[in-house]
Amino acid sequence: MSDSTIVPAGGAPGGKASSAPLLGRAAEPTLFELSHPGRRAWSFRTSGIPEMPVDQLVSASHRRNEPVPLPEVSERDLVAHFTRLSHRQFSVDLGAYPLGSCTMKYNPKICDTVADLPGLAGVHPAAPASLTQGWLGLFVELEEALCEITGMAAATLQPAAGAAGELTGLLLMRAWHQAQGQVRHKVIIPDSSHGTNPASVTLGGFEVVTVPSDSRGCVDMDALATVLDDDVAGIMLTNPNTLGLFEEDIAAIAAAVHGVGGLLYYDGANLNAILGVVRPGDMGFDIVHMNLHKTFATPHGGGGPGAGPVAVSERLVPFLPGPRPVRVETDGSSPVYEWSTPPESIGRVHTWHGNSLVLARALAYILANGGDGLRRIAEIAVLNANWVRQRLTGTYDVPFDRPCMHETVLSVRTMKHDYGVRALDVAKRLLEEGFHSPTVYFPLIVEEALMIEPTETESPQTLEALAESLERIAREASTEESGWMAQFPRGTPVRRVDEARAARTLIPTFDARG
Repeated sequence: MSDSTIVPAGGAPGGKASSAPLLGRAAEPTLFELSHPGRRAWSFRTSGIPEMPVDQLVSASHRRNEPVPLPEVSERDLVAHFTRLSHRQFSVDLGAYPLGSCTMKYNPKICDTVADLPGLAGVHPAAPASLTQGWLGLFVELEEALCEITGMAAATLQPAAGAAGELTGLLLMRAWHQAQGQVRHKVIIPDSSHGTNPASVTLGGFEVVTVPSDSRGCVDMDALATVLDDDVAGIMLTNPNTLGLFEEDIAAIAAAVHGVGGLLYYDGANLNAILGVVRPGDMGFDIVHMNLHKTFATPHGGGGPGAGPVAVSERLVPFLPGPRPVRVETDGSSPVYEWSTPPESIGRVHTWHGNSLVLARALAYILANGGDGLRRIAEIAVLNANWVRQRLTGTYDVPFDRPCMHETVLSVRTMKHDYGVRALDVAKRLLEEGFHSPTVYFPLIVEEALMIEPTETESPQTLEALAESLERIAREASTEESGWMAQFPRGTPVRRVDEARAARTLIPTFDARG
């Protein structure tokens, strides 16, 4: 097998870690250091705009007293600078990105091409419905597809990310209870939940009630029974859960929560594992948020872009954020679309209509794969995760040694006890192998956790190389001298930092000149 097909730039498969620096890393000048008065990265022979003194264009009260301190560089230096910076970045387009819980997977470029079509990208969001029938039709078709995938009745496309979807779902939960003449205060969350869940519960005006996991890594049913009462508004969980395990008692959980008048909220971060196989609506969930930037082909990371549509069961449809795009039944040959606000809507949760180009990517991804293709995505993701789990069992601890879904959670607990090597050390050392590190120290209920999600887009060759690197790191932990791991990573733009010092000694100011 060819190393070039499975290991990104900077990796060293099959042997010890490489300490060779990447191109242009040493003493690389900043743009301010390259700056020279009068240099420009562009010039226009003529703009067609009459030349006028600046004092005739802008009044003195609105003019700066001195120029903005921006670098003056040539186009060549400007392009070279940002190209060098791009070479420092690791991405899903460069190599394996096995971050557990986040579904960082390769995104087909056809979806980007669709989102860049002038008929989509060139439309102003304030254009009336009569001039945006194509966009509204896209929204309606995407909503229907997402409802079919999740088993729900209707959805809002407004939320701009997963956490925004969480808050929207909780506001819908609160509105529904208020419409029943009830004020409920508590929302139940498993101890393996995503970190944003408790924050969203608090923002939604509820109190967090935590239930522990049992020996299987699932919700402890006996513990759940002790906290269920008529003050419970609902439960937030995902299935499969954050340990990568399927909640086998989900039907019983739904019955118990519904039995006290509560609602079930589905965190869609792990939806990639069950596409086309099972639907949250069929499990008994009332509210489902989806991370289109995780599951449906939008680049994930760096703060965006994101989209977190929320789908609901029939009884919650009147409370959805508005306005919503709807199809109007007509006798004409073509459907007509318009905006409509549900009668008891909780109001807007995002300006305009959500991150629309993310929505376009999602629909393109769904149509390109089809129903059978989406199911295949889930099947391969589960197969890949179980291959990694089985391959590394015995090399690393497996806290819950049972078939997993889309991700597997390993532990470095024994390695830490025997050799003083932590999960963070393994993650930093893996960077030297040419792979992005997995999620570490999460879920919090697993000591020295390594959370690996290979997704469906990684080939068997890539998984083999990843496993070999992790096995090699484990051998080094047992054979190299104490402190060996502390030197890594050696071949990255930023080497090992002192986390404690970084947290305690903050830099209070920033100089724009570097």
